[in-house]
Amino acid sequence: MSTSHYPSTLANLLIEVFTEELPPKSLRRLGDAFRDGIFASLKANGLTNENSEATGYATPRRLAVEISNVLSQAPDHPVREKLLPTSIAFDAQGKPTPPLLKKLGSLGYSDVDIATLEKSGEGKNEALYLNVIAKGASLEQSAQQALVSTISKLPIAKMMHYQVMQKNGALADVEFARPAHRITALHGKSILNISALGIEASNQTEGHRFLAPGAIQISSADQYEAELSNKAKVLPSFSKRRKFIEAALLKAAGNDLVLMPDSLLDEVTALVEWPAVYECHFDQEFLEVPQECLILTMQTNQKYFALTDQQGKLRNRFLIVSNIETDKPGAIISGNERVVRPRLSDARFFFVQDQKRPLASRVEDLGKVVYHNQLGNQLDRMKRVQAIAVGIAKALSADAALASRAAEIAKTDLLTDMVGEFPELQGIMGRYYATHDGENAEVAAACSEHYMPRFAGDALPQTQIGTVLAIADKLETLVGIWGVGLAPTGDKDPYALRRHALGICRLLLEKNLSLSLPDLIELARKQFLQKEVQEKAKLEDIYAFIMDRLRAYLRDQSVAGKSFTTEEIDAVLSQQPAQINDLITRLTALREFNALTEAPQLAAANKRISNILKKTTTAIPASCSSQLLQLPAEIALYQALEAVSPALTAAYENRQFVELLKALVALSAPIDQFFADVMVMDPNPQLRDNRLALLQQLHQKMNLIADLGKLA
Repeated sequence: MSTSHYPSTLANLLIEVFTEELPPKSLRRLGDAFRDGIFASLKANGLTNENSEATGYATPRRLAVEISNVLSQAPDHPVREKLLPTSIAFDAQGKPTPPLLKKLGSLGYSDVDIATLEKSGEGKNEALYLNVIAKGASLEQSAQQALVSTISKLPIAKMMHYQVMQKNGALADVEFARPAHRITALHGKSILNISALGIEASNQTEGHRFLAPGAIQISSADQYEAELSNKAKVLPSFSKRRKFIEAALLKAAGNDLVLMPDSLLDEVTALVEWPAVYECHFDQEFLEVPQECLILTMQTNQKYFALTDQQGKLRNRFLIVSNIETDKPGAIISGNERVVRPRLSDARFFFVQDQKRPLASRVEDLGKVVYHNQLGNQLDRMKRVQAIAVGIAKALSADAALASRAAEIAKTDLLTDMVGEFPELQGIMGRYYATHDGENAEVAAACSEHYMPRFAGDALPQTQIGTVLAIADKLETLVGIWGVGLAPTGDKDPYALRRHALGICRLLLEKNLSLSLPDLIELARKQFLQKEVQEKAKLEDIYAFIMDRLRAYLRDQSVAGKSFTTEEIDAVLSQQPAQINDLITRLTALREFNALTEAPQLAAANKRISNILKKTTTAIPASCSSQLLQLPAEIALYQALEAVSPALTAAYENRQFVELLKALVALSAPIDQFFADVMVMDPNPQLRDNRLALLQQLHQKMNLIADLGKLA
């Protein structure tokens, strides 16, 4: 390969966009996208090598990337470009046609010697090719394109429109997440002549707004992080700043536990450039309010970190992350303590006011809250859930009266002031208020537990009534929303029906509930009077949807400490089991069976039988007649099946699946001999149908817990 005539230097590259404060909740994504976009663009232009690495930086006021081992000029490289078929490229006199000249011009090679073009192929397939050594891309040109392109593609939810003064005094319209003030672009120590957002690049940026205000000069790209930290009181790396905050919080917490949800850590990291952690306190009297309310108030409104003791009980001290480091933080601490007091007072007021009215008195008010314009209000929904819950309770021999009561009041906390202020507390406050009202302990627990599991990996209800109501609530949502034509499509699932379906599966499976899934779906369908729901929410469609979620759940993670193959899962689920509580037992038994020497032969035979039965167009007799059996091999198979059937039936009824599958081994040799000696599709229709009936009986016995043919 030829190299460029222009000398190329290798150095680190730095590009930074300095702005007003960026949206904190999206800063991490913006930083990652900025890094990845510029690195990918330069890599595509051949300006990086196999040792190049991109390091992203993101602070409240900057997005930056440092890329190691970047060339100032990419090496020249060969280009082979198909142009046109030769029949089109040349006229009858062999001269280049206008289409060929136009094609060459569009590629930037209008002055190329036509004689150097390559002909390749034969006859009608002969085509003309361009073979040239293309000049490598320059860093400045590529960096300019990379910066503009990356900025245009950043995941910014809402743009700000503003104007920038140009050198000639004119105002230019610009749009970005926040107004930009500086562009820093260095290749080693050299400033790149690039611009974006109406700003020309330099080697200057700005430090901490308060601790190191004003411009600072970056000496070279590889000194960016160190100089910002040492000169400007800025920790530019988002991940390092986050780790620093986390370590400082743990140190300040001492023997207590600090509540650090990832979302809060990310948001606080996006709010500070030079973090400092301080300890604050609130009045002890506020601890009379449910701690979930206080914790949510501190996290949501103030971005504070609550502390609990080792038993999880909230302390009246909390930690703040400030953007100002000082050895005299008294004013910062007192200011934050003063700010949090009215927030906690509001929470206490809501809690006291809500308790003045029992949840039961709010039931009729559910009729004022619209659930869905085609499915009625929340009172209508409550009555449907109530009927489903009572049906499930009876099927499980649970207390139907408690299930009914739990369904009646479970959603009433939606009408309380506390949940109105903090929707995240729905269910949690219902439990507190139900307990205060003197409701049964399981009923109170169900007010919270019926939302479980809220997400993948979430805990399941601990009480029986909570479990019953959780299934009922999810079934009602799934059937109702499906029935009004809002079944999930692609990525769209506004009512989280996939999550509800998976929740039902986990409840039935992990709670070992011997409930028929088709019966549950039908129970839910009966509660809807709307004709549209009855027509659209078909049992088989909803069952198939739930099975798909179950299949994905079993495939994507271990259940009960066990992982299973796609073939094993399909083998069990293809039987469309009504009850799914014993799926793990079935899958475990199937795995043991699959380890047997005879398993491959039995699986292949089962698949062969399935194919024969599928191709049969005539009706197959319900049972095989021993009097019509003629050949020794079919008689032997019939007798072997008759001998093993009682053991298979008993093992199935007793859920002894391993024993059931192992008993099939006795059929291995007779099946082999049958297919070796017997022609199933005999010209005699009586013999043919009788043999098909024998195979059908054999197929049913072999597939009691799984379709063994799926393992072939």
